[in-house]
Amino acid sequence: MLEHLESTPTRPARVVVIGAGGFVGGAIARRLAADGVTVLALTRVELDLLQPDAAARLKGLLRPTDSVVFVSALAPAKTVPLLMQNLRMAEAACAALAETEIAHLLYVSSDAVYADDANPVTERSPLAPSTLHGMMHAARESMLRASTRAPFAALRPTLIYGAADPHNGYGPNRFRRRAERGEPIAIFGEGEERRDHVAIEDVAALAALMLARRSAGALNAATGRSISFREVAETVAAQFGGRVPVESRPRQGTPPHLAHRHFDIAGCHRAFPRFRFTPLAEGLRHAMQGS
Repeated sequence: MLEHLESTPTRPARVVVIGAGGFVGGAIARRLAADGVTVLALTRVELDLLQPDAAARLKGLLRPTDSVVFVSALAPAKTVPLLMQNLRMAEAACAALAETEIAHLLYVSSDAVYADDANPVTERSPLAPSTLHGMMHAARESMLRASTRAPFAALRPTLIYGAADPHNGYGPNRFRRRAERGEPIAIFGEGEERRDHVAIEDVAALAALMLARRSAGALNAATGRSISFREVAETVAAQFGGRVPVESRPRQGTPPHLAHRHFDIAGCHRAFPRFRFTPLAEGLRHAMQGS
């Protein structure tokens, strides 16, 4: 759950976005800049967290009045080497934060930190990840929280979609790109798995709100509406005038580790009563226009 340390929205003095060259970090940096917030956008060019001097370089960039967004990651972390690289990146950031005063720290985590059977998921659900990717985020949350005296918040998005997504994972991003190429949208089995999907713009907007209120605690970024992958595919196909078929393909290998996930988003409503998530059809149209 979130605790707001600012009673009313207050523009941060400066926000340092570590990982601003990525899909999520870039969206957050752009949203903050559009809101008139001063942003120091750090990409891998300015700060490579795997280099030996990373902690010292970051320490030299930070000011006591800064709010920091840490979103830099090699994702998805599906192998042990990637897991360890991500932990080393966090270690460098933690070393700098432990020796530096800042005003606020926001970590962009993932709903993969929760147990697969935690339905419905809330911010109070236990952290019990079943994948290396989830373990990485859970560990980094703990590392960062322990390394700073500043208020700490974790934003935990579910499956993110948007025009600039680099991963092309199964779901809205892959379906849209196949449709744009005129290819059939392929779903596994009958596409019966039900998941929540959140637009990248909504993730960036929630991050901006948390920074403006200097929030501490955890917040899930999920719409509260879980739909089947077949429905996602059919929504995409409809936006192409039905010219692109949806085709079922035999499932290869074992079923996914997480077949269904549902969220109770009462915590988000309490934290930000006026915030409204983008409906999937609207978000997909926006992503298609931005391609």
